[in-house]
Amino acid sequence: METPTALTDDQIRAVAANRDEPVRLIDPASHREFVLLRAEVYERVRELLEDVRPRDAYPAIDQAFAAGWDDPKMDDYDRYEELRK
Repeated sequence: METPTALTDDQIRAVAANRDEPVRLIDPASHREFVLLRAEVYERVRELLEDVRPRDAYPAIDQAFAAGWDDPKMDDYDRYEELRK
């Protein structure tokens, strides 16, 4: 694990202002957004996501949407490109 980097004064103020909520930060050079959160919150989220495999949800998704997919109106959706012409 890397050694933690000290927060800047601006980050300290943002953390104090947001109390227990995550702090959103923008990298002015890349315009990418980051989220700063307490280490214990990060660890909890990381543990939850560590074992998540999207494929495991496929059967539940198939079951949840089966009624809609079997609807005859979906035939038009399946032929969208053909019907669009």
